[in-house]
Amino acid sequence: MTSDDLGYADYQPLPADLPFLLLPDLADRRLGAGVPAAGDEFFAERENLLRPERPVFRPHTFGPKGQLMDGWETRRRRGSTAHPHPAAEEHDWALIRLGLPGTVHGLVVDTAHFRGNHPQLVSVEAAALPGTPSPAELLDPATEWHELLAPAPVRGHAANAFPVADPRRWTHLRLRQYPDGGIARLRVHGEPRPDPAWLAALGSFDLAALEHGGRVEDASDRFFSPPVNLILPGRSRVMGEGWETRRRRDGGHDWVRLRLAGRGTVRAVEIDTANYLGNAAGWAALHAFDAAAPGAGDPADPAAPGWSELLPRTELRPDTLHRFVLPTCHPATHARLDVFPDGGIARLRLHGSLA
Repeated sequence: MTSDDLGYADYQPLPADLPFLLLPDLADRRLGAGVPAAGDEFFAERENLLRPERPVFRPHTFGPKGQLMDGWETRRRRGSTAHPHPAAEEHDWALIRLGLPGTVHGLVVDTAHFRGNHPQLVSVEAAALPGTPSPAELLDPATEWHELLAPAPVRGHAANAFPVADPRRWTHLRLRQYPDGGIARLRVHGEPRPDPAWLAALGSFDLAALEHGGRVEDASDRFFSPPVNLILPGRSRVMGEGWETRRRRDGGHDWVRLRLAGRGTVRAVEIDTANYLGNAAGWAALHAFDAAAPGAGDPADPAAPGWSELLPRTELRPDTLHRFVLPTCHPATHARLDVFPDGGIARLRLHGSLA
């Protein structure tokens, strides 16, 4: 056990059954998210809030301002000589630019390693603005902010989860902590909603890509890494950035079902096994489903009439980008990738255009 593992011995993790945790993190830096401004970051920088890896703590690592913390930490607020404590409404804030605009279903405010220096309360507001607004524009009194999370208590050294029920599309968040303190990470789980005008201008694009509105609906296995990695931007750099299943011993096979960005026609497919050497999937097959077709049935049923074969079972090579031009093209709303018998796939690209 490493010293970092020991640091998590008394950590309070998330409940395993929260539905929104299966949705992608719209504030993932790998998707282009950022923290353009914060009111204070005296002890630890605001950018740490969106780092994808779990927070680490190395005791007795001091800089000129104190213990180095892997998170966002502000200085201690003070009142006056007569009233030394800050007023109840005083707070620190950070602006979050979502990597993918979308609907927020749940928030995770992680205070890992912040024990006596975590905030008492947190709140989150959301805004929807076009383009790339500056911090000054976001902070302009004319900007409309809508409350997603009213001030709520948080525990120290814990993952604090908050479901959100709001169907609107957002581009930016404002995180507030009362009155001050440290937050290690912020996760914003939801459904991407890209700009339709942008997709129309592209014409042909990856219909499965998370950034274009694609989504993983379900998968047979999530043991080593989540299937959403299949549709992240860019190529995977290491094995852990793809989707890898456990070793099967039952004679079956693994699969992942995707909902495409919209009803579209897939013309070309990329299946990338980058960084999977002795554990790449041996074969893959691809099927498409058109929910708009009469009598299509339920896409969750692999035997439903709406499923048709796009790519027959095809042998894969380890650590290789495979490209296939499809001989026939049919409209589809969903896709299912079957891998035989198990193993890892780094990326899946389904190139085409909206119907």
